[in-house]
Amino acid sequence: MNQTAPTIYPCLLYRDAPAAIAWLADAFGFEEMMRVPNDDGSIAHAEMHLGGGIIMIGTARPHEGWLSPLDLPGVNQTVSVSVADVDAHHERAVAAGAEVTFPLKSEDYGRGYSCKDLEGHTWSFTDYQPTAG
Repeated sequence: MNQTAPTIYPCLLYRDAPAAIAWLADAFGFEEMMRVPNDDGSIAHAEMHLGGGIIMIGTARPHEGWLSPLDLPGVNQTVSVSVADVDAHHERAVAAGAEVTFPLKSEDYGRGYSCKDLEGHTWSFTDYQPTAG
């Protein structure tokens, strides 16, 4: 196993995955690595990265129980991402329309903020970097 490769990949579902991919690139700086479209233009599987972190994206499939946050009564998860310049990242996200849910501020463990993306996934961006082992 490659010890430098990420070992956890959050998989996020969106009603409009193609729009989410574009928004995540614009608002958060993610870069698209792979896109596997379905015949109807929805996304079977996509991968994006920010630094060394990778996320997977797909189109929600309610008939299989795979839902967007738009289909849920509340938050079901949060993705935490470490970024080098959290203040600049915050500016970029706000300019792209991210809904800030926890204001940018410094805590004992680092500086960061939380926001929701275009379909309501909750994201936390911080300069804190936990380590394993």
